[in-house]
Amino acid sequence: MALAPAPPVDRALEHHVLDFLAYLEFERGLSRNTLEAYRSDLLQLGAYLGRIGVGVLQAEHQHLSGFLHDLATGSEGRPPVAPATIQRKAACLRSFYRHLRRENLLQSDPTAELRAPKKSQKLPQVLSRDEITQLLAAPRGSTPGALRDRALLELMYACGLRASEAVGLEVRDVDLDAGVLRARGKGNKERLVPIGREAIHATRAYLARSRPVLVGLGDEPHLFVNQRGTGLTRQGLYKIVQRHARAAGLHGRMSPHTLRHTFATHLLAGGCDLRALQEMLGHADIATTQIYTHLSAERLRDVYFRAHPRATAAAPAAPSDPVT
Repeated sequence: MALAPAPPVDRALEHHVLDFLAYLEFERGLSRNTLEAYRSDLLQLGAYLGRIGVGVLQAEHQHLSGFLHDLATGSEGRPPVAPATIQRKAACLRSFYRHLRRENLLQSDPTAELRAPKKSQKLPQVLSRDEITQLLAAPRGSTPGALRDRALLELMYACGLRASEAVGLEVRDVDLDAGVLRARGKGNKERLVPIGREAIHATRAYLARSRPVLVGLGDEPHLFVNQRGTGLTRQGLYKIVQRHARAAGLHGRMSPHTLRHTFATHLLAGGCDLRALQEMLGHADIATTQIYTHLSAERLRDVYFRAHPRATAAAPAAPSDPVT
């Protein structure tokens, strides 16, 4: 059976995408993972425009809207794309076409009225205080691996680190005497985050009795290393977290990012200011941080109905008349 001919490649699109990615890398400092995601999204757009015979500079609102609709409904045997993914692709298109406008390649922005389906506000998984205590106690013993894992989990929970930030930490980024570390977040933006007492203690033990054994005579700048003495990868970190989650009875309930969510929720529950939390998490927009206020409210509600002797098992019904 003969294959259908591939849609023609828009050479202009290839040129504009490369120029756009170079701008993102050198002017805005976006990570390689983000650049690769943007490249994939724009090549997918190019394939769609090729099928309908429209060039990247000739595309109008209805063409780009049709592209998103095509993703949302599924086509050519492909399953529909999740709303969150379409939101990301729409953001990519808006950024790309704004760049083309800045370069004076377009007279108007076809993404000005572009809308994507709303992303469901799914609250992230968070551990209770008892569960996080169980997890942090899971690395037992004084072997180099156990000391490293304990320090890694303690620091991630103490500082709300992303997985990429944890594996990217260098020894020079951590000042245990001052009780602070420097994290490099999205766009290579740096922020200072305080370190708690338990995390300082675990990290000191790792640096004194574990890391020298793992690194040996090597010259490795990264703080956390694997058994070969080289920098820990995200895959290696994921395996460490999952292994200790199983040991703590939390298998299937968490990922490395769960530690970040738990950090934020526990701080808010303890009275932390939302702006201070935004700074510690490295969020550019406080709206991103505000999801944790909803999460804290949900947890408070659950605790209330479990603990209060006069509370019903279910939430009270909303009043039929407005309360004044």
